Amino acid sequence: MPATPRHLRQPPFSDTLPAPIFFRAAWVPAETAYPQHRHAWGEFVYSFSGVMEVKMADRHHTAPPPYGIWLPPQVEHTGLNHAETCHCSLYVSAPLCGGLPREACVLIASPLLRALLDHLRQMPAHVPGGAPPSPAHERLLRVVVDQLEQAPRAGSYLPTSNDPLLAPVLQALLAVPGDNRSLADWARVVHTTERTLVRRCQRDLGMGLVEWRQRLRIVKALPRLEAGDKIEAIAFDLGYASVSAFIAMFRRLMGVTPDAMRKGSALAASVATHPIAAL
Repeated sequence: MPATPRHLRQPPFSDTLPAPIFFRAAWVPAETAYPQHRHAWGEFVYSFSGVMEVKMADRHHTAPPPYGIWLPPQVEHTGLNHAETCHCSLYVSAPLCGGLPREACVLIASPLLRALLDHLRQMPAHVPGGAPPSPAHERLLRVVVDQLEQAPRAGSYLPTSNDPLLAPVLQALLAVPGDNRSLADWARVVHTTERTLVRRCQRDLGMGLVEWRQRLRIVKALPRLEAGDKIEAIAFDLGYASVSAFIAMFRRLMGVTPDAMRKGSALAASVATHPIAAL
């Protein structure tokens, strides 16, 4: 979390939800933070563009699309984003959380779930205290909850580690994502063996260091794509010898090319700034 976020926002509800299931979409500028809080209902956080982060006492979840973060009732957490973001929250009252995970986790949003969330984002926002939502709208929200119950878990998209050997490697890559040193090189840096570092990666990250570094580069690339940076510049800054190699990695992990992701993010930002799209 940034030490001094430029924008501080309070959670929209403190005591009760305006409905058993409530959808809220918002655009937030760069370096925005929601202070530490908890609530009696569950919350699914999904970013249409940009990357939302949620920090808890024992974990830190980062979820670029198509991943979302599920927070069960009573989980104390902090929300933040480093680049401007268009995101939504689906609030689910505790009695309706029975089929959802009991622990905070990252969920993979299916194409249908993403389409439903995008449809809800473009509908007129329901204002607490205003006209009640229609039965059709309530049924649609129930379908979204059903889809969340079926969504596969992904762990943390970019997990961290406090291991004395692995943590310095991850911190170095966070500082310089374009660093292309091999696993053997990093093992020499932290004075261990390659085999030991492999075991620590699998134990703490659930993946190899190469995949973790690729995910980090995705997280770093997204705000630059949205800012309009040239794909060539992003690719070379992130350590790729060719633009095509970067595009191939991006498509493999995100399912679309960087240019398609940029166009989708521009559309999301445009819709999010429309008065009916944000609460």
